[in-house]
Amino acid sequence: MCGITGFFKLNQMSISDAESILRDMTDSLIHRGPDASNIFSDTGSNLLMGHRRLSIIDTSDGGLQPMHSHSGNLVIAFNGEIYNHRDLRAELEKGNSPINWKSSSDTETLLEAFDHWGIENTLPKLRGMFSIALWDYVSKDFYLIRDRFGEKPLYYGWVQDGKNSIFSFASELKALRKYPGFSNSISKQSLLQYFSYMYVPCPLSIFNGIFKLEPGCILKVSTEPPKHEMKEIPHSLGDKAFVYESMSITRWYDFNKAVNIAAQNLFTDAKEASLALETELEKVIKMQSLSDVPLGAFLSGGVDSSAIVALMQKQTDIPIKTFTIAFEEPDFDESPFANEVAKHLQTDHSELLVTAKDAQSIIPNLPNLYDEPFADYSQIPTYFVCKSAKQAVTVALSGDAGDELFGGYNRYLMAPKLWSKLSLIPKYLRQFIGRFLLIIPIKHWDFIFYKYNKIFNKDSNFMHFGEKVHKFATRLRVVHSEENFFHSLITEPDAERLILFSDREIQSLKTTPAFLTDSLPAHGMNNFASKMMYRDTLNYLTDDILCKVDRAAMGASLETRVPFLDYKIVELAWRMPIEMKINDSEGKAILRKILYKYVPKSLIERPKAGFSIPLGDWLKGPLKEWADSLLEQSRITNEGYLNSQYVNQIWSEHLSGKRDWTFKIWSILMFQSWLESTK
Repeated sequence: MCGITGFFKLNQMSISDAESILRDMTDSLIHRGPDASNIFSDTGSNLLMGHRRLSIIDTSDGGLQPMHSHSGNLVIAFNGEIYNHRDLRAELEKGNSPINWKSSSDTETLLEAFDHWGIENTLPKLRGMFSIALWDYVSKDFYLIRDRFGEKPLYYGWVQDGKNSIFSFASELKALRKYPGFSNSISKQSLLQYFSYMYVPCPLSIFNGIFKLEPGCILKVSTEPPKHEMKEIPHSLGDKAFVYESMSITRWYDFNKAVNIAAQNLFTDAKEASLALETELEKVIKMQSLSDVPLGAFLSGGVDSSAIVALMQKQTDIPIKTFTIAFEEPDFDESPFANEVAKHLQTDHSELLVTAKDAQSIIPNLPNLYDEPFADYSQIPTYFVCKSAKQAVTVALSGDAGDELFGGYNRYLMAPKLWSKLSLIPKYLRQFIGRFLLIIPIKHWDFIFYKYNKIFNKDSNFMHFGEKVHKFATRLRVVHSEENFFHSLITEPDAERLILFSDREIQSLKTTPAFLTDSLPAHGMNNFASKMMYRDTLNYLTDDILCKVDRAAMGASLETRVPFLDYKIVELAWRMPIEMKINDSEGKAILRKILYKYVPKSLIERPKAGFSIPLGDWLKGPLKEWADSLLEQSRITNEGYLNSQYVNQIWSEHLSGKRDWTFKIWSILMFQSWLESTK
């Protein structure tokens, strides 16, 4: 895994000054590539590219980047892995022109494929994860390319230095911020989106003028550097290419089209589907286990990671290295389950205990890891499991994307059932019921629930019952369709109350992201759960799950690989009707059938807990002093972004136990902490 960055320099800037700036930008990504660093500059085009290397395949100097093609026509700076590069190399060698390979690296294979077959013909052949910067000496075109599902990050845009705007790109925002005089302002629209989703959704970034390249897209800058002025870019490409002066963005992988085609060829036999999935998963895991450095896997004891580990261990007699973390609080500790699975599969298992004190130690570094506000607090345990793995391996396979592909989230089970009942109630009556439920205070709902359990001798432990009633009531007042109901499930309510903008300004910024409004595939969308899974793959998976793992892993200089996101696995999953994925009581049914061939059902069957930590309690205890300093009312008032009175209210309610505001408070703390890091 690596880090890439670069920019088009201004004509009045000397090449030596530009290269000095580029080295600083490149070195800011050292955690992504601690093994080597190099830069490239082309004075004719004013283009400069930098690369930091984490050596995985061919650790010799033969894999150094930026790399020139044998013909001298192309230069590449590449972050990622091409798992089928040996097959591509063999295919290239069948051509008329013999290739004198200089290394065994996948970078060289990729570069020669681009040179021989062209970009558009090469990309569909790739099985891997990647962000690519490519310069064509012949056409004088510059390209930025991102993989199908956004496994690898790629930012681009216009860096403002006070006087000029420089077109630049990087794996992470910290490299762009290293440009002298960086003065891009915070995007108000991104801030509103952040407090709604707990992350800044693609293609926005937290800064005006800087964007994330959408998954499966190619950005092309033609002939001349772009004019140096800031312009906004549409929220989504939709079905068309977007053209801006000398820049264009096109989609090389269309997930909508892929799902549509797959859904027209559905499996009718569950055994056939299960065999096809297991066979393809074994192939992918074998491919993704290709490495010239030590390799292992994360193991939580859940369905996804256990399936990956089971199929990995099946392919070797040597115990594979597996990693998990443990917590002192038993309600959040899933390590015993992971230990049992590891023991059954006979892996070489390691466990790291994470305490509240450990969490405190990493929290100050979270803004540096994530570069923009990011509030999925499983970022903390994710970092620690990556740090633990790095002590023994350089590459780790994970079970991410299993939930989105095979129906693993609880909302896929509950939302269709709930909506089927709610949709029968007239809208005006839903609104009335919602208002009525909100009239009764949360503490009274908690008391009613407590009394109900006592009277009927129930042993239920439904925490924060009143809180859940109020959240449900809020949704009742606003939902009017499946899409609207889904949106209410994945967002924090009242995000606009946090932000210190005028009502008119908030209304002008309050737009629904394209992943929720773009048209659905024509086939495969005949049920609510499939629609949610499709939407989640487009956004939540990329901008939350994959972002979380990439930054946490790169912060530890660890490469992570995601077998479930091989495009053949993804498209195979969409050939399976929803009945093969979700039954009445659980999701990932077909994946469980495969797993139970290798691991007893009794070791896996338990309620889905997620990768969580006791953050709400930590905020009242060991993290309180840190939180108090960031949430101090006069400080927030002076900064001018958030409503200090509202922040003070919810913080007081959380500390007193009146309300559980963990999610909202964490989002505020992550913004405040990030804001502090920019000063």
